[in-house]
Amino acid sequence: MTPWPVDYRTAAFLDRIGWNLTRNLQVLNIAIREQVGRLAYRVPDRSGLARLQARIWADDDLRLMTARRMYALRLGEVLPHRDLNVLRGIEGARMKEAYALWANRIGIEWRGRCYDRANPNAADLPNQALNHAASAVEAAAAIAVTATSTIPQLGFIHEDAGHSFVLDIADLYRDAVIIPCAFKAARRIHEHPGENIERTTRRLTGKVLSDQNVIPEMIERIKALIEGHD
Repeated sequence: MTPWPVDYRTAAFLDRIGWNLTRNLQVLNIAIREQVGRLAYRVPDRSGLARLQARIWADDDLRLMTARRMYALRLGEVLPHRDLNVLRGIEGARMKEAYALWANRIGIEWRGRCYDRANPNAADLPNQALNHAASAVEAAAAIAVTATSTIPQLGFIHEDAGHSFVLDIADLYRDAVIIPCAFKAARRIHEHPGENIERTTRRLTGKVLSDQNVIPEMIERIKALIEGHD
């Protein structure tokens, strides 16, 4: 392992990276290394978590149990259903309600979730902001997964992705972080059309991630999920 100095070399990170990612990859690279390094100093060797995660993932009953626990964290109740597709359907319906509630609370127009991967900028402001906020939270989840030495490919809800477990962890914060940050950013851009939606959304989301210590909380949730305690 190559040691990496953790000395806050990116003190002006939020101001310097801007929204043009291609021009700031080096700054982002340093910042991610710093964050992972800082967390690694505080987290003991958790290689056992990866082995336990693999055992749970390989057992259909344990995998479903873990997925149900994740849904319980998101939805606030333990659902009795034991079919993952049914659970996904319930979660989708709850998310539709959550989007509408947050849009009404923040005061933006919401016409439903709409995202074209081939042309993401064609979406309206709330949907663009949701994409940017989700990306920021997924980056935080990736740091937490790396810090705990768990396996990003072994997700319990998401499948067929190289970072399924990262998406599982990020989705735990959809209601509390992604939706409110995205909709607040959309409202700000509506009031200040000259601002950039990606930059505004990432700044708002980054502040919440920092102020609420979301990454350390993600780490503790990963440990609790894998080790089987609440």
